[in-house]
Amino acid sequence: MVVDEEFGGNLKQQLKKLFDESLKLTVSDEHGLEPLVAASDAKFRKLGDYQCNNVMGIWSILKPKCSQFNGASVLGQAIVSNLPTSELVKSCSVTGPGFINVVLSAEYMAKSLEIMLINGIDTWAPTTSVKRVVVDFCSPNIAKEMHVGHLRSTIIGDTIARMLEYSKVEVLRRNHVGDWGTQFGMLIEYLFEELPGSDNEVVTTIGELQLLYRKSKRKFDHDPVFKEKAQHAVVRLQSGDPVYVKTWAKICEISRTEANKVLQRLQVKLEEKGESFYKPYIGNMIEELNNKGLVQESDGARVIFIKDFKTPLMLVKSDGGFTYSTTDMAALWYRLNEEKAEWIIYVTDAGQKEHFDLFFKAARKAGWLPDNDKTYPKVNHVDFGLVSGEDKKRFRTRAADVVRLIDLLDEAKTRSKAALIERGKDKEWTLEELDQTAEAVGYGALKFADLKNNRSTNYTFSFDQMLCDKGKTAVYLLYAHARICSIIRKSGKDMNELKKTGNIALDHVEERALGLHLLQFSETVEEASTKLLPHLLCEYLYELSEHFSKFYSNCQVNGSTEETSRLLLCEATAIVMRKCFHVLGITPVYKL
Repeated sequence: MVVDEEFGGNLKQQLKKLFDESLKLTVSDEHGLEPLVAASDAKFRKLGDYQCNNVMGIWSILKPKCSQFNGASVLGQAIVSNLPTSELVKSCSVTGPGFINVVLSAEYMAKSLEIMLINGIDTWAPTTSVKRVVVDFCSPNIAKEMHVGHLRSTIIGDTIARMLEYSKVEVLRRNHVGDWGTQFGMLIEYLFEELPGSDNEVVTTIGELQLLYRKSKRKFDHDPVFKEKAQHAVVRLQSGDPVYVKTWAKICEISRTEANKVLQRLQVKLEEKGESFYKPYIGNMIEELNNKGLVQESDGARVIFIKDFKTPLMLVKSDGGFTYSTTDMAALWYRLNEEKAEWIIYVTDAGQKEHFDLFFKAARKAGWLPDNDKTYPKVNHVDFGLVSGEDKKRFRTRAADVVRLIDLLDEAKTRSKAALIERGKDKEWTLEELDQTAEAVGYGALKFADLKNNRSTNYTFSFDQMLCDKGKTAVYLLYAHARICSIIRKSGKDMNELKKTGNIALDHVEERALGLHLLQFSETVEEASTKLLPHLLCEYLYELSEHFSKFYSNCQVNGSTEETSRLLLCEATAIVMRKCFHVLGITPVYKL
């Protein structure tokens, strides 16, 4: 049997199709069996590039019903015999208790790379059944400056959105800002008391707002009378009192302007739909839940009790005000029913895990979501750990203040520029080139230092480590990319013409290893976006630079008899690196 060939794209997916066909022929009476195909671990790479490694599991299912196969190894041999003929596969072997090792064809891999160079890397984009996804990330509180605590949510969320967008998914990037809670009652009431009749014009900057916030918080914590007034102010704001709404709008405008400055520097796009946006949907949402018999009275509040949770989900407080949970439920209802999202992803710190567990179970109890987390529509909480200083404590300034995100960006750029000047680049480049490169390297270093870690772990923030030009850093990777661009420039060849007329040969062991790793880009993006783990893409990018380094050390490019093929391999590597940088939100540099 011969299958239709599909050059490039997802190697793992293509192999899975072949093994699916073989399983149907080998055990035609058994349905629902799926092969598990994975790239071979380092210790098995001498045997093959990929493995089908669940034959033992399949045989254990068949064993009680079928005497045709006397062991997993025999079943493995039968699966190999029935594997459809394909240009992708050079050879297969069975080792141990049924492990099927697959060696890919170097000619097929070379052809796939050539086609990508002509048609573009977007032809390698993973395919998914999901059409529309909401990614809820960043989400700072209004009246506060963005600080280091917002860094992880912002860049992790942006990368998840970029991975899905590359996979041709429509992504609704949502900034669910906290613009409707207790802090507003507190802040507005303080303004009315301390600055009566000012008509809001006295406060014009985020710094002034932050100072007023601290003063109002201190008064809220120590003055019971003021606390009660502030709580009533929240209710009046949420009820639409025009006096309170006017002051609230001014505060939001100042905060939004400052946050947008940070987001623009990070090249992060977001559409703001804060808590206040969902106010018109709260009443009907609560009525729907009440009609389903889910809403109960508890000490004057309206709540939903969830099994195994000590604290219920509060929809309406005893004073009539709404809560964080109220707007989260209204937002979910809107995203499912109005925006028709199939997957809603929330990117926040791990400290909010219990809130999301409660909130998701309430949504399932309401029938808004399936009972399992595999069926769409579905929700996921993408949690992440803390950023600590080099003293292993929560990252703060020497004055024990939270570190402003704008200050981190400034420092990263300043240090990056100093390193470039130290290398004499201020003598070679224009001031604009120096500034743009310092920004690309500095911001890229900041992002990669975060993204390279498994998001669920804490990590230590260190400018010295992130701006190092050795090891797993953005600086090292940007240097690697610039080096490849330099090799191509020095060749003097027209790469567009070379793509049309040249061919790739993967004869040397390092050429083949580099080619194989390039072709594993699609499946890496698919795995990283499915598991919501951006560090997998960072690992891939670092390994790609290591493969290229070995290739370049062992295979002369310019001036060699294999120059055309090897220049095309250089170009393919640069293209894949640039797509990795794009998905990670990092600006590539072409000379360093």
